[in-house]
Order: sequence, then structure tokens, then C-alpha cells
Amino acid sequence: MIRILTGLSLILLISACASQIDAGVVREASAPGFWWGLWHGFIFPWSFIGSLFNPDIAVYAVPNRGGWYDFGFFAGITM
Repeated sequence: MIRILTGLSLILLISACASQIDAGVVREASAPGFWWGLWHGFIFPWSFIGSLFNPDIAVYAVPNRGGWYDFGFFAGITM
């Protein structure tokens, strides 16, 4: 149990250092938000395969609205 808690604490500590480049976050209404992030997460496996063969296919939208897009992308990948 101690090892699990130590490992989770270490992961939390390391992930707290992650940040997004400010140039990639915009507040425009047309920028991808939660719902686009969710969709991009759902189609991630196919987008990744396509990106191996075509450089015009991206698996992540930049710029986007930031945290909500990231949350939607994560939720889409995990579902």
C-alpha cells in the first residue's frame, strides 16, 4: 500500500510540472473546446494511424481553448 501511495504521489508531483504553451491557447469562440476535444479523443486511434502516412493529419488541435479541450481529449481517449 505504501508503494502505491508513493507512486501515485510521484506521478501527481511530476504532472504538476506540465504546462501548455500560451501560444496554443486562444479564447476565441471558434477555437476547439470540450466537445471538439472529446471528438478528437474518440478518433485518436484512426488519426494516429493516418498521421503516420499523411503529415497533414494531426491528432491534437492547436490552437485550442486550453483546459476544457484537454479534458475532453482525455475523456475521449479513455472512453
